[in-house]
Amino acid sequence: MKTFAITKPVITEKSYKLASTLNVYTFEVAIHTTKNQVREAIQEIFPVTVTAVRTVTQQPRAHRVGRKRLLSHKAKRKRALVTLKTGDSIDLFNIGSEEKVVK
Repeated sequence: MKTFAITKPVITEKSYKLASTLNVYTFEVAIHTTKNQVREAIQEIFPVTVTAVRTVTQQPRAHRVGRKRLLSHKAKRKRALVTLKTGDSIDLFNIGSEEKVVK
């Protein structure tokens, strides 16, 4: 299976909240990846059962760069929101094991 389809996990406040409450994990994936490829890659990498996959493609944004303010575009990105079976979890996010920092 093409495990290179999964680029990296997205760890933000919103994705952390989704993972802890709804058991939905967010990953950045390659642009050409389909939902079935994401499902198979996640199940191959982690010992979990995927129940649903939603994908979001962010179109490139134009912005100005440099002294002459030339027009440039940011890269196109694709994210996959993966819902797992109840009871399954992915340890990358370390949900529930928050450590308190003592200064």
